[in-house]
Amino acid sequence: MNNSIFSLENVFKNWEESIILYLPKVLLAIIILVLFYLLAKLAKGIKFSFYKGSVSSHREVAKILSSVIYFFLLLSGVFLALQVAGLEKVLTHLLAGAGIVGIIAGFAFKDIASNLFGGLLLKFQNPFKEGDWVGIDGNYGYITDVGWITTTIKTIPGQEVFVPNQIIYSGTFTNYSTWGKRRIILESGVSYGDNLEHVKNTALDEVKNIDGVLAEEGIDFYFTDIGGSTYNFMLRFWVKFQSNDDFCKGMDQAIMHLKKRFEQENISIAYPVTTLDLGVKGGVNIFDKEIAIKS
Repeated sequence: MNNSIFSLENVFKNWEESIILYLPKVLLAIIILVLFYLLAKLAKGIKFSFYKGSVSSHREVAKILSSVIYFFLLLSGVFLALQVAGLEKVLTHLLAGAGIVGIIAGFAFKDIASNLFGGLLLKFQNPFKEGDWVGIDGNYGYITDVGWITTTIKTIPGQEVFVPNQIIYSGTFTNYSTWGKRRIILESGVSYGDNLEHVKNTALDEVKNIDGVLAEEGIDFYFTDIGGSTYNFMLRFWVKFQSNDDFCKGMDQAIMHLKKRFEQENISIAYPVTTLDLGVKGGVNIFDKEIAIKS
């Protein structure tokens, strides 16, 4: 009985010595933790106000940067408090466990992290906005949403396509709405019998009558090739571009105007034909002589 009482007294005595020894360290660790918490909140508010004023169009970026600073200071306070309290071993185990978890999480969430980083770049650089007509990863349409993980495109057939943000910055993309105009390139051909200079002057004159054409941007006409039955040409001009309908209407009017004007000017839009060379040079027109049918 006496031995039990003596052992219990030793336990309480050890507890008392431990409390007296560690209480100042624990109090100091709590003070450090509180100070770092207040410092983190103060720094978060200051950084958010600074970034919000300097990049007013990117409030999301300001929030992310201020949150990163907040959590960095908060974690620094936790680690310092553990060291002051003499819990270095606990800190070492925490860091080792965090490292292993970080490696596993890195493999598991690398695509998500890449998409988030791509979303951050999109928010910061702003290469396109909602309503812009773009071509991304083989998808052509207009932007309906620029998110942190994916960018949404509504295509011409009417489907919504979700493009991961990492694909946007790992490849190339085109914003057709950047300049508010778009170039139409029409390729066709005329017959061998047409006067090429007359064809060129007629096409250049007629394109000016198309609605929405930007004549001041320049209208180009080039003969590009001597085909099997045509002189091929390329006609280029700019139109105002707000939506894909503007581009389609410009191409539609160019085809209709040129066909009508070419008919008036007796210019033939050629189609593939085959010539039968029945003589040594130049061939023989089988319609030059009367065809006799023998019974």
